[in-house]
Amino acid sequence: MVTRDDVLSTLRGVRDPELGGDIVELGMVTDVAVVDGSVDVGIALTIAECPLRNQIEEDARRRVESMPEVDQVRIRTTGMTKKQRASLMSVARARAREGAEPTKVAPTTRVIAIGSGKGGVGKSSISVNLAVAMAESGLRVGLLDADIWGFSTPRMLGVDERLEADGDTKLIVPVVARGVKLVSTGLIIETEETALMWRCLMLSKALEQFLKQVEWGELDYLIIDLPPGTGDIQMALTRMLPQAEMVVVTTPQRAAQKVAVRVADMARRSHMPIIGVIENMAGLACDCGRVHEVFGKGGGAELAEDLGVPLIASIPLDPEVVPGGDHGAPVVISGTGSPAGAALRAAAEDMVRLLPPADLETCTGRIAKMLTELEGLPA
Repeated sequence: MVTRDDVLSTLRGVRDPELGGDIVELGMVTDVAVVDGSVDVGIALTIAECPLRNQIEEDARRRVESMPEVDQVRIRTTGMTKKQRASLMSVARARAREGAEPTKVAPTTRVIAIGSGKGGVGKSSISVNLAVAMAESGLRVGLLDADIWGFSTPRMLGVDERLEADGDTKLIVPVVARGVKLVSTGLIIETEETALMWRCLMLSKALEQFLKQVEWGELDYLIIDLPPGTGDIQMALTRMLPQAEMVVVTTPQRAAQKVAVRVADMARRSHMPIIGVIENMAGLACDCGRVHEVFGKGGGAELAEDLGVPLIASIPLDPEVVPGGDHGAPVVISGTGSPAGAALRAAAEDMVRLLPPADLETCTGRIAKMLTELEGLPA
């Protein structure tokens, strides 16, 4: 007689094409009942209207119907609960880690990708200031400028050096600025005005080189300034650094908030957790005591609510930010007492609270670090 275990073994041949695992391993099979040759299978999909629903249903039906002594098959599909989706994503991320290519970024390094749906929202400025604020607090921080075409972090940090390789290891050595280890395409080209006319594969290869051939050393955090949108760089990042988590940057206006939803959707479909939202250019405080909402109001809070994540910070418009970025003096350390500087320092503290360094977080984090160190010891 066909047993429940027999059916589960057969269903392991049904794979979710997007997640890359079988539906049993991913926890999508909710129940199996076998009564006198009749088999009833419950399958939970990430959303009830999943585009792959028909394919998964038919694959499951075909496989179970092919089993000896099975006369009738009923497949019931439902949408997952929030708890089930969280469990599914944990399994998917674990699989991604196991299949990830090795990089020079230690597995204990917290990787925070700063993303936005569109350009012009101040994503690079936020990346630089967060990295500097974290380094100022004593943390070991790296900053990877993954905006290959639109690099701007070298100027914002006042760097005019060029990347060089270590003579012994042949690995690229990051430039250190304001206590932050920096790597950017802006540090390998001839001048700041040189245009990089790279496409598709060259973009992801550049990111691959920055992750595999840079001697990052021991880092608590690696901040990655992503290009706007949901293209090659973002997809390559999720493949090479499956431990990455995202902060979504938006401005208060509804149009920017609706575009930012797309980068959040990309992150979740790639199994990348979203830490929270940072709203930039939130309002300009006037000497008269009024706050001028130049770019609207409430877009960041609305986006955070839609995504079910915290609003980490609402950064006000501040005239100090522009000269600080132009002259390599990030506003978090400019000493002017700027409102944006104070908000960004608070944002850095909140991010460390939300995503503490791995060696301070839990026993699991400490064990991971210990295992990393053991790997470097002689046999």
